[in-house]
Amino acid sequence: MTNKRTCLYDKHVALGALITPFAGFDMPIQYTGIIEEHNAVREHCGVFDVSHMGEVLVSGHDADRFINHIFTNDVTGLPAGKVLYGMLCYPDGGVVDDTCICKLDDQLYLMTINASNIDKDVAWIEQNAEGFDVVIEHKSDVYGQLAIQGPEAEKTIEEVLGLACKDLKFYEVKCIGDVIISRTGYTGEDGFEVYGTPEYIVKAWDKLIAAGVTPCGLGCRDTLRFEVGLPLYGDELSDKITPVMAGLSMFVKFDKEEFIGKEALLRQKTEGVTQRLRGIELDENAIPRHGYKVLKDGKEVGEVTTGYHLISADKSCAVALVDASIQMGDRLEIQIRKKTFPGTVVKKKFYEKHYKKNN
Repeated sequence: MTNKRTCLYDKHVALGALITPFAGFDMPIQYTGIIEEHNAVREHCGVFDVSHMGEVLVSGHDADRFINHIFTNDVTGLPAGKVLYGMLCYPDGGVVDDTCICKLDDQLYLMTINASNIDKDVAWIEQNAEGFDVVIEHKSDVYGQLAIQGPEAEKTIEEVLGLACKDLKFYEVKCIGDVIISRTGYTGEDGFEVYGTPEYIVKAWDKLIAAGVTPCGLGCRDTLRFEVGLPLYGDELSDKITPVMAGLSMFVKFDKEEFIGKEALLRQKTEGVTQRLRGIELDENAIPRHGYKVLKDGKEVGEVTTGYHLISADKSCAVALVDASIQMGDRLEIQIRKKTFPGTVVKKKFYEKHYKKNN
């Protein structure tokens, strides 16, 4: 089956990007190199094509009630212009997807979903809408999306794109004509995500590249999010890895009246889980990869979900799904091919986030 292409595909080819299949799309993995692109975001500003992500609009008289029914976070009383992160869960607590939900107006929400999950998510959302007075619109082919990230992102968007954004606080959103802009991202740096028509996104990309903004591929998107402890669906969250197991209970509001998965997650929260995600910092510069075995005293206790030699922190780290008995400070080993490499259990955030501080 032929992969899809975003509205910026020809631009990526023209820039000499390394194109690789990802979530059913032909996407740029890197342009000049992952390290250079990673550092551009940490130190200046980079732009990502994230038009492969899915978008769903939910509106109608029961929009608030419906979102609260399918979403682990709580939109009760949420004013327009705010963004919340959370999960869509199955009744057993497994994760359908993680998502950011933007409240654009009274009874109008924009839900951004992962590219690999678009068809599954839309079907699940529609399936659970029965009995609610809502309109669900699948807009993934209508919107293109850019992520403009880094300490110079605000200045760049204001000056290059002419979009007034400095008034937005962290996790706020607004509409400027047909363009939607939120102060959100997936890098641990200050930044914005811009939604618009494919025609607008192409013009905006051209302006940013002409102004010298670094184009960034999915390679450094992964290294950036991993350093600051942000989960990736399919690695740190899945239908088998719940928010409680992933250490994301802060985004699960148990005091809500009900939501899909509440009973199972509350049971995990109160009774405990058999496995949970832990960070591991290796003593040496070996590189752990997804699926590698984690050992304690020679006995297998779990496996790696993501691992890298960190670019910003210059150390080798992994996140792993391990037995719940594993505690902070424990000594473990990761099997890399035929050797094992020792490390210490640490927090999953290996590098400090630098988000815009809300005053």
